[in-house]
Amino acid sequence: MTNEFVLEAITREFPDSIISVSEPYGLLTLELKKEDIKKVIHYLKDTSLEINFLTDICGIHYPEKEGNELGVIYHLHNLKTGFRIRLKAFGAKENIEFETLTDLYSGANWMERETFDFYGIKFKGHPDLRAILNMEDLGYHPMLKEYALEDGTRTDKNDKMFGR
Repeated sequence: MTNEFVLEAITREFPDSIISVSEPYGLLTLELKKEDIKKVIHYLKDTSLEINFLTDICGIHYPEKEGNELGVIYHLHNLKTGFRIRLKAFGAKENIEFETLTDLYSGANWMERETFDFYGIKFKGHPDLRAILNMEDLGYHPMLKEYALEDGTRTDKNDKMFGR
């Protein structure tokens, strides 16, 4: 199975869903419309393409991309052929929500919980969407690029020791 073959199959079935295509390091990477991501993944899993393993789900935050600040990245794998694909979808930060994949891949449960926990991205239809690693009363999502990387009030650091 090749990148070209899979891309042609997706383009044939979902011609209006693809926003961009790239192949960094040979990995077929598609940016899709947020509302179509689950349909495309369902197609990849239940057709002869047999993309039958969900390797990872993770969030991403681009605060400078107004209207598309938050995104979810899906890494999928055909275990028989070794073919891998990466799918991305983005949306506005306010009340962002994606459809859950827990009905397609049971392993999506914890991955979606982690993405919710760190980025605040909700997954519609998830059976138990709550914090998984952080305290439930934390009050913020630590992976959002909204917080200073260092505490500017610290006086116990010598920046010369860190090459600054």
